[in-house]
Amino acid sequence: MRTRLVQFDITPTGEVSREFLTHGLVHFRQAAQFVKQLPYGRNTDRSDYRLVLSEGRGTCSTKHALLASLCMEQQQNEIHLYTGIYEMTGSNTPGIGHILRHYSLPSIPEAHCYLKYHQDRWDFTRVTGSCNESPREFLDEIPIGPHQIGDFKVSYHRAYLPLWLSRRGLTQSFDIDALWKIREECIAALSAPPVQ
Repeated sequence: MRTRLVQFDITPTGEVSREFLTHGLVHFRQAAQFVKQLPYGRNTDRSDYRLVLSEGRGTCSTKHALLASLCMEQQQNEIHLYTGIYEMTGSNTPGIGHILRHYSLPSIPEAHCYLKYHQDRWDFTRVTGSCNESPREFLDEIPIGPHQIGDFKVSYHRAYLPLWLSRRGLTQSFDIDALWKIREECIAALSAPPVQ
């Protein structure tokens, strides 16, 4: 049984907290739902989570780092930012199936950021589904700080690729750079506006 996510009032104790208050968001769950409904898309600086509110979009990294930073400013020390590796497929990530089929891959390893509260994962990236559902089975996960969503997260992700290629028997078919390029195609597809 999942733990109910903590609720707290936002007080003007830091830059991120004040920015949420400027948007009329005065409670944590209200702020988290607001962030969740923002469109998926990379920010102009993918390591600057403060751009989520001003640019009106974000990725799993920037959205969750922003919320983690808010929690830190509000001294909510039981909520932590994590990144984990899962196998991204066409079924758990709609919009990338055609890319994976093109390269004859059933899946590709992806690093995903989320919050953890009492060991439950909370995902405020996707608009559909409940925030605490976790359709992904993580192969590896580590706690990180909001400042680690840039180069550190990329290094952690890329370091996992050789292990994944070896386990899948794909070292003769792909190298790290080729796999990373396919992953970037997938992310670009997720960021593209839906076809009308």
